[in-house]
Amino acid sequence: MKKLRLATLWLDGCSGCHMSLLDLDQRLLDLADKVDFVYSPLVDVKIFPEGVDVACVEGAVSSAEDEEKLRTVRRRTSLLIALGDCAVTGNIPAMRNVLGGQKILQGVYLEREHLNAQIPASHLPALNEHALPLHRFVPVDLFIPGCPPSADTLFAALGALVAGRAVDLPAITRFGA
Repeated sequence: MKKLRLATLWLDGCSGCHMSLLDLDQRLLDLADKVDFVYSPLVDVKIFPEGVDVACVEGAVSSAEDEEKLRTVRRRTSLLIALGDCAVTGNIPAMRNVLGGQKILQGVYLEREHLNAQIPASHLPALNEHALPLHRFVPVDLFIPGCPPSADTLFAALGALVAGRAVDLPAITRFGA
């Protein structure tokens, strides 16, 4: 039986969705027997590979670097899952959208900092003015909301995909449905 090629990554978010993945506990080991984790913070791979069956992406798109990474993932993946509220709606990263990224950075790093007032810039991507959900940049095949989604929800979705079944859960929404 051919193993499903699974990738996970996060953009602008807290990594809580990946923590839910780890909360699968023993079920993660059962899942690992049926999938090849080809890209993830959990494995040491630096370049997103070709021919990925399923990619779970958490976090909002907050920089040109995020957008480029997401477009690469979409091109190289058969089924793209927006994982968690940040990927689905923008959630917490999008809270800055009311004022805009630059205004938030100025308020936090220049107006409130008195000892070394400067906006961090070295080795960090420049923020877009707004943080946006994945579907604003690429087609998304499946949305799994939650902050973070529960381990049970993740296991039900991934288990269905591994078994070749349709994902049919109340908390999971297919794009365009």
